[in-house]
Amino acid sequence: MDCRRKVPAHVTRAVAAFVLAASVPAAAFSSNISTRIEGVRQKTQQLQAQLGQKRQELHTATVRVGNLQVQLAQTNAAIGTVSARLDDLASEEAGTQQKLAWNTVQLNAARKTLKLHDDMLKRRLVDVYEHGDLGYLSVLLASKSFSDFVERWQDLRLLIAANQRTVRARKIAEARVAAAQDALVAVQTTLEAQTQEEQRARTQLDSLAGERRNLVAVADEQRRHVAGEVAAIEDLTASQEQQLEALIVERQREIEAQREAARRAAGIAGGAVAPGAGAPGAVAWPVSGTITSPFGYRPNPFGGGMEFHQGLDIAAPMGTTVTAAAGGTVISAGWYGGYGNYILIDHGGGMATGYGHLSQVFVSAGQQIQKGQAIGAVGSTGMSTGPHLHFEVRIGGKPVDPAAYLH
Repeated sequence: MDCRRKVPAHVTRAVAAFVLAASVPAAAFSSNISTRIEGVRQKTQQLQAQLGQKRQELHTATVRVGNLQVQLAQTNAAIGTVSARLDDLASEEAGTQQKLAWNTVQLNAARKTLKLHDDMLKRRLVDVYEHGDLGYLSVLLASKSFSDFVERWQDLRLLIAANQRTVRARKIAEARVAAAQDALVAVQTTLEAQTQEEQRARTQLDSLAGERRNLVAVADEQRRHVAGEVAAIEDLTASQEQQLEALIVERQREIEAQREAARRAAGIAGGAVAPGAGAPGAVAWPVSGTITSPFGYRPNPFGGGMEFHQGLDIAAPMGTTVTAAAGGTVISAGWYGGYGNYILIDHGGGMATGYGHLSQVFVSAGQQIQKGQAIGAVGSTGMSTGPHLHFEVRIGGKPVDPAAYLH
């Protein structure tokens, strides 16, 4: 025997009217959250655009600092080369000075010896003029035989020739030393000219180095200023993203509450009550392709060290259709910072899936989606190195490894 009482029609209509009336504020609230999500998303997009511009300015400023530092290093290297050359010239000049001093000693000695010979010769000539040259004649007259005379005559000839050779040799030596002295003086003059030229070059390079140090300081100050602006915008962007994540979680709770309210309303109205959706235990592959970057820490493809990758990167040709991994409600669809064109779908039970870097978006926020439905196309928008799909699974707003849910 069926003990259930049939609900009168007028009661059913009253309950339905009550549910309808109760659902109006909820709908308005839903619209409010969606509007807030869209507003925060747009602000995040604007901040991301500003961040991209400032990062480009930072890159330009960093490159400029690097170039100026290279130029300064080149100038300092040139200063080092000139300084080494000045040291070499100073060493050469010191050696030349020593040679000049030694040659001066030799020249003075040669001149002194030559003067002695000249003085002796002059005195000899004076004696010959005043008294006649009896010295050689006495030697010859003192010979005891003709052979002795011839021998004495040969000795006198050799002595006179030797004296003449000595005088000539001294003169040649003096001329040689004097020529060397002149050459050394010329070398010294050249070294002094080169030293002056190198000193002028050193002065110019010192001035250039000072200018470039100032330019490096100014450019580095500008770089630090832009880096500060980048950090400030990154903080704002992170704050906006946290706010957006919180709104998305709130929207997921609201969608879940609306689903539960619809189930209760259907039960009160006597209709068939669908079971609670809950989080799907598995999701389908949104696109066919090779995983090029797994979930977890990885080297940042744009440089800057390690980063935490919050999903899977699946390589696929540009324009390949992307399908929903499970049925649900679109929470957000549009540009989302580094993700480029991005879709986030709520599947119930606190689970959501995200699809990033899309070239096209086929759905809009609030739309109901079936599993396997086309929602977009593979692209390379946002911070991307090439055509691929960035696929995420989020539980309670937190990213988890999608590999554990894909089948």
